[in-house]
Amino acid sequence: MFFGLTIEKVLVIAVIAAFLIGPERLPKYAQFLAQFTKRARDFLRDAKTRMKDEMGPEFDEADWRRLDPRQYDPRRIIREALLDDPPVATVRAAGVAAAVTTAAAAPVRYDAASGEPPPFDSEAT
Repeated sequence: MFFGLTIEKVLVIAVIAAFLIGPERLPKYAQFLAQFTKRARDFLRDAKTRMKDEMGPEFDEADWRRLDPRQYDPRRIIREALLDDPPVATVRAAGVAAAVTTAAAAPVRYDAASGEPPPFDSEAT
């Protein structure tokens, strides 16, 4: 659940709250909670509808699961980074590496028309 709360913890909190509120005020608070939940659900539904209207058909076609932060797996990212091709090295006749091509030595230019996003540098921000 949210914020590390499990069903058991929520039930314990609800029982303690019921004892603290008391039987005479409990129906009023339960009604308030139901109204708040209904208003929140309506607000979220209206916000989603407005967002679809403003963003157009691209909103439905977006791959929202790919953007979900719960899909972030640092082990997978490191594994993919390690399996990338190593930098190309030019070797002299004697067998000593003369130069290693790196991103700093040869900057890569990205064309906006290709649709490929430029790489993200987490250290630059």
